[in-house]
Amino acid sequence: MPLDKSIVAPKTEKELSEFVKATIAPLRILGAGTRPIGSPIYEAVLSTSNLKGVTLYEPGALTIVARAGTPMSELNAVLVAENQRLSFEPMDHRKLLSTSGEPTIGGVVATNTSGSRRIQAGACRDSLIGVRFIDGAGNILKNGGRVMKNVTGYDLVKLMAGSYGTLGVISEVSFKVLPVTEVVGTLILNVSQVSTAVEAMSRALGSPYGISGAAFNPSSGQVFIRLEGTENSVKMRGSSLSRLLSEFEQQIIETDYDRNSIIWNTIRNVTSFSKKSGDVWRISVKPSDASLVTIALSPAEFVLDWGGGLIWALVNQQLDVRSRLGAIAGHATLIRSKPGAEKKFPTFHPEVAVIDLISKNLREKFDPRQLFNQGIFG
Repeated sequence: MPLDKSIVAPKTEKELSEFVKATIAPLRILGAGTRPIGSPIYEAVLSTSNLKGVTLYEPGALTIVARAGTPMSELNAVLVAENQRLSFEPMDHRKLLSTSGEPTIGGVVATNTSGSRRIQAGACRDSLIGVRFIDGAGNILKNGGRVMKNVTGYDLVKLMAGSYGTLGVISEVSFKVLPVTEVVGTLILNVSQVSTAVEAMSRALGSPYGISGAAFNPSSGQVFIRLEGTENSVKMRGSSLSRLLSEFEQQIIETDYDRNSIIWNTIRNVTSFSKKSGDVWRISVKPSDASLVTIALSPAEFVLDWGGGLIWALVNQQLDVRSRLGAIAGHATLIRSKPGAEKKFPTFHPEVAVIDLISKNLREKFDPRQLFNQGIFG
């Protein structure tokens, strides 16, 4: 978080609304500042870090409501006490970006941050059932509800997820949650080529065995395929999955809880890149194009998630990744770089003309005074 700008951190939603109504200065919207985004144009920082606390939790109804500045550690502790969890397994960027502080649930929603389980459970926006936010005029708006059966304003709820603070300042969010699974099992394969790894992951994901994670680390030459459920179910599905993938060199089905946690935390949070120099890009493509991406960016380091649909790339500083990828369909987001590199490469992949126009029109409607995170989308 910058130190040369004034920081405002309202303690209530009303204070937040009143501040936005009164201000004329462009604002940088932050949660706890654990994942700085792009290069916004701003004169003051507006933080939601003081809007904390779980305001409603009904384990029987599988719903939880929390203020935007609630730390993820606090939210997770409440859920774990009832043996429940957020199904989309949000990533923690701190080691990758060398930032400190506590990630907040509002920041997770604003960036639509989703982890390895997205291939099964969907993204953050798919679990989001309600949102409260302050628009650019200072109005307090709410959409959706606090229970799963309430789907009023469904599209706007989903729109706020991944809007990066450009449409409004999120003050409260509501989620559906799910029970924690009894057992986790990870089938580990030894694979040397990206194309072979993608073939193995695609075959697993096309099976009826309920895969909740499929990732590949080219550096170690290991494919990780996760199963979750009851002990008997994981054992049965694991045996069937091993037979399905018998042509690939296999190691084991890892069922130790702590070792599974290490495997999937390392993949989800891309911690293998944390102490290495270079730019980090997040690339989304068709899994069948994953091999083309790694060839185009070679030499580089990679971590593949979502069956090969998500590629994390550690490349030489200032490498023009988008030009290297050429006609490969998808998008590349610059996640980490040296200061000033964002000016050469925009953080977000340029949108096609029609989508860019829709996005600009939405921002003008919700933020007519152009207060929120101006400039982060170019």
